[in-house]
Amino acid sequence: DIDWNVTARFNKPFVKVFEEERELTVMLVIDVSASRDFGTNIRLKKELITEIAAVLSFSAIQNNDKIGVLLFSDKVEMIIPPGKGRKHILRIIRELLGFEPQSQGTDISGALRQLTNIIKKRCTAFVISDFIDKPFYEALSIANKKHDIIALHVTDKREFELPNMGLLKIRDAESGKELWIDSSSKAIREAYNKQSRVSDARINETFKRCGVDSVKLSTDGDYIVPLMKLFKHR
Repeated sequence: DIDWNVTARFNKPFVKVFEEERELTVMLVIDVSASRDFGTNIRLKKELITEIAAVLSFSAIQNNDKIGVLLFSDKVEMIIPPGKGRKHILRIIRELLGFEPQSQGTDISGALRQLTNIIKKRCTAFVISDFIDKPFYEALSIANKKHDIIALHVTDKREFELPNMGLLKIRDAESGKELWIDSSSKAIREAYNKQSRVSDARINETFKRCGVDSVKLSTDGDYIVPLMKLFKHR
């Protein structure tokens, strides 16, 4: 750590003192697939996602951190490189409010691979999604070895509980597939609930196996308290 050139000039030892760089790079990896256009309570999932992204963006700017965005459906729709400043944050929020994706589907693995490829230095990445997708364990595990991944799992209570409303026509927002179901049937409601909880448990197990911190945020609840608990835990 001795600066030999300065030492030679002044005939006196000069030792370099290093300061740890505290500035972080934060990436918001945001799901903009068609399944976000769902919500049966206070807000749609996409409205909750936008609000959380805005809160995290302003938090980053207060800490003088750089923040960037990767929007994905079944492909990467947009990348906003990490930057600082109020103008940069307002651009991010403006894009989130008005963005119309080209595709309807979801490919979390592809988004995580793109994050790993484009961000060379280690960053803190918030993946904000409902995580309704095919298995993504391998891509998440690789991404979390390079970056600090945090999963913000956005849900709606009707994804876990089917109400008794008689004959219903339901539609998959991403595939367009339609189906008639009799929600007055207790057996159908129980099967729906069971399948939803199995899928949810599979997602949680993926986070656990990859060593990724996660929190569930519902469209009908307050997201501040769960986020604060997550950050205190970390």
